Amino acid sequence: MRLAALMLPLLLIGAAPVQSIDWTAQRAEWNLSVAPFRVVGNVYYVGTAGISAFLIAGDKGHVLIDGALPESVPQIVANIRTLGFKPEDVRIILINHAHFDHAGGLAALKRLTGARLLASAGDKPDLERGNTEGRDSLPGFMPVKVDGVIGEGSHVRLGAIDLVTHLTPGHTRGATSWSMRTAEKGKPLAVLFASSITVAGEDVTGKPPYSSAASDFRRTFASLRRMRADVFLNFHPAAFGLDAKRAKQRGGDPMAFVDPGELARRVDEAEKGFDAELARQRAAAK
Repeated sequence: MRLAALMLPLLLIGAAPVQSIDWTAQRAEWNLSVAPFRVVGNVYYVGTAGISAFLIAGDKGHVLIDGALPESVPQIVANIRTLGFKPEDVRIILINHAHFDHAGGLAALKRLTGARLLASAGDKPDLERGNTEGRDSLPGFMPVKVDGVIGEGSHVRLGAIDLVTHLTPGHTRGATSWSMRTAEKGKPLAVLFASSITVAGEDVTGKPPYSSAASDFRRTFASLRRMRADVFLNFHPAAFGLDAKRAKQRGGDPMAFVDPGELARRVDEAEKGFDAELARQRAAAK
């Protein structure tokens, strides 16, 4: 599976009109199946070939991060079972940002698992309305009730699981990342589940309804640079090089996903892309 190729259209969204994307074809590519696997410690990949979903397994139940597309739900549920876990033991669901390709499956997953959905105040209105405000070119999704609001520094705890919330707006007003500690082969590891930090077709020139998008991106880049991560994960596989790392892991390297320098490189790439897109939009507006 060439996962990098599946991500390419999304990476190009900032350089081309979102309206020109064939969403039917894109969704089909994103929703191709991939075998679930353990990333490190108690962190498991249960998503599709083009959209990430992560299961954090615990002694008192599990946390699921992201719902992908509505058509992804059967895969996510099957992947959880394939790994030997019960979907009914998922107690908490989190969402990294309120776009259709991450929020689309939330309503069904809540219903199937009985879990509580926690989200940021910035994304809560979009989730409960079923679309991303100001982004009419993006498909909508099934509205879903948010059971609890989490903010900067909030701890999402479930038994031994302790996820720290980091608000990383820009991609959406409520875009959210999480950090946690785990271990692999006795080595303590800091894991970061980083929300998307690409422009992805939104206006960043200060127009409503999200007039603070540019300044939010700047604050997010600065915030991420202050963090430390041994393992950098993202909600599209190609955005953290899943295919190459998984190949190394299959080849016998249990630390294939460990790269303490990756976070800084990803932020540098994202900020460079943001600067270029902001300049392009400003020039086009003249």
